[in-house]
Amino acid sequence: MRIFVICGLGIVLGSTGAMAQAGRIQRGQTFAQTNCSQCHAIGRVGESPIPEAPPFRTLHTRYQIEDLAEAFAEGITTGHPSMPQFQLDPAQINDLIAYLNSIQG
Repeated sequence: MRIFVICGLGIVLGSTGAMAQAGRIQRGQTFAQTNCSQCHAIGRVGESPIPEAPPFRTLHTRYQIEDLAEAFAEGITTGHPSMPQFQLDPAQINDLIAYLNSIQG
């Protein structure tokens, strides 16, 4: 009986973690849609509206996705020529990183 309780607890905790991750991904997607989609392709398919703006699904070919967290925290000042400068708070960074990881090709 004890093994069933332990297994059940593991399933519940695992699904809670998966739900939290799904929430981060959704919030990251919403952030990207609101702040980035005017220039970048933010999904798994499609072209960027501005050709110089790389599709988010290909960022892993240029950068380690987790390494982008520091740039997001400090404020990205480079990128494509028309990219605005912005700075994210820690929760936004975690959400955007989760989303970016979820769409890498």
